[in-house]
Amino acid sequence: STLLISRGINGSARDAMIADSTGHISDTPAASASPSPSPSASTTFQGPQLPGTMNYAKQIVAAEINGVCCAKKFVANCFDGFSNLTPEPKQVTVQWREEKTRSGGDALAGLEEAYTTILKGLGENPEREGLLKTPRRAAKAMQFFTKGYQDNIPDILNDAVFDEDHDEVVIVKDIEMFSLCEHHLVPFFGKVHIGYLPNKKVVGLSKLARIVEIYSRRLQVQERLTKQIAVAITEALKPAGVAVVIEATHMCMVMRGVQKMNSKTVTSTMLGVFREDQKTREEFLTLTKE
Repeated sequence: STLLISRGINGSARDAMIADSTGHISDTPAASASPSPSPSASTTFQGPQLPGTMNYAKQIVAAEINGVCCAKKFVANCFDGFSNLTPEPKQVTVQWREEKTRSGGDALAGLEEAYTTILKGLGENPEREGLLKTPRRAAKAMQFFTKGYQDNIPDILNDAVFDEDHDEVVIVKDIEMFSLCEHHLVPFFGKVHIGYLPNKKVVGLSKLARIVEIYSRRLQVQERLTKQIAVAITEALKPAGVAVVIEATHMCMVMRGVQKMNSKTVTSTMLGVFREDQKTREEFLTLTKE
């Protein structure tokens, strides 16, 4: 398909150009066109007002695809008198984002309906007094239990990474953790111990607990949770090493199945010097047990 692009010269006369999907352009007469920022259709742009014969910034905008409009090609350095010039396009991206939260009416209503179906499947009567508001309560609770899907590390860190000439191990231990087993949708909970060896940068201590919260408030398995926390800290701080240990009780082993009341699961992830250097690893493990 072809897209129409308008451009201004010296603030007065207008030309128009036709650009095909390969980026080839050619001059053609055109009537006046008005710019439109709408991301949902091909768009006519008013070009830059530049002196002389030099015209820059030919933008080719593709039609909306799945709610995201992408400016796929950027054509620059086009000069009058070089009508056969086919410039090499650059790839750029322009996105219009429509934020949707899972706490919206549609998501909550869908969860509420699902819990109503579960109650009926259990042989209960969702209309009796004690259960009238249970589907709505359970839906809101599930959204809270899984709110980590809505968070991301850059937002949580919020510029709380600081330059600091500290080269000794930093440990935050006994961080309380609650999560949901993705196999049975029942809780597992326990404590997280985090250590890292800074490389000229440190992070606000509370941010380590918030990183735990992001990944634990999702459907999880403990092994993956441990690694996700360690990798997130590594990517955020670029430290010399990161160590994470989680000790947790899984209700899927306590309330059902083998029903072992006192069982605990311990997982660890060691990265950088904590994996490579035994003394550093032992220092971390010793300090977390004290």
